[in-house]
Amino acid sequence: MKPFTYERAKSPAEAAAAAARSPNAKFVAGGTNLLDLMKLQIEAPQHLIDVNNIGLDKIEETKDGGLRIGALVRNTDLAADMRVRRDYAVLSRALLAGANGQLRNQATTAGNLLQRTRCPYFYDTNQPCNKRSPGSGCGALQGYSRQLAIIGVSDACIATHPSDMAVAMRVLDATVETVSSDGATRTIPMAEFHRLPEDRPQDDTTLRAGELITAVMLPKPAGGTHVYRKVRDRASFAFALISVAAIVQRDGSGRVAVGGVAHKPWRIEDTEREMPRGAQAVTRRLFDGARTTEHNAFKLPLVERTLGAVLAEAKG
Repeated sequence: MKPFTYERAKSPAEAAAAAARSPNAKFVAGGTNLLDLMKLQIEAPQHLIDVNNIGLDKIEETKDGGLRIGALVRNTDLAADMRVRRDYAVLSRALLAGANGQLRNQATTAGNLLQRTRCPYFYDTNQPCNKRSPGSGCGALQGYSRQLAIIGVSDACIATHPSDMAVAMRVLDATVETVSSDGATRTIPMAEFHRLPEDRPQDDTTLRAGELITAVMLPKPAGGTHVYRKVRDRASFAFALISVAAIVQRDGSGRVAVGGVAHKPWRIEDTEREMPRGAQAVTRRLFDGARTTEHNAFKLPLVERTLGAVLAEAKG
């Protein structure tokens, strides 16, 4: 691990201002992903800004009947909150499907959204990776790609986003609140928060330099039956080969988002009109233009079968 300086911020504004003063700075809370990347010298920030004491650790009800989840709410606390379990069950289930209890106790809401890919070529510093070292190439394109993306890919990157929570947030139409060093705030729809790789795979999100996540907003509950199903190589402590988050209404309509298939949680709202017709119709529309390899082509039928099981479960 390379040397770095460290400070503890006392407010969101102070944290954002500190980031503005140090261009190569990173915010740190639970550190469950960042510290690993620093040890491997994939990330080498010159300055760490500890944001654990800036008061963003509460879950509050909003005037419109939704919830405001502070950026520092731990995954364990979010999954266990009775309001989340009752009204946003897909989120609680997604969180419990991720990592293990010890990591969930440390991991934060904002940090979960900001996880970096677990692509093996990103983690192996002996391999070319445009995400880790822009312009070096992508070893995964001609390499082993079983766990990697099948939709929204580019010639620069086929990495997937690893978060379970983000997939549930996407199906719930969540929004992300931020603050910048000048005090300006903005709200980013979850659909626009993570980005596709295109020719800039090093940029995982649409956050600006030094911008700090302060909260995630959930709208009024959508009702219906909430299901999160994750398919992985082992029963626990493994990232998704694919995952399906769905909210299904009594008439068969609903919403669906898929994880493990793209650089961001994958949801195309126009395809959801096909849900009453079944999983095959949804999957055909959802993955129109998919670009698979010999190693990951199995993900297409796997999504269809998993979605079929989800719809069957939702219908009882």
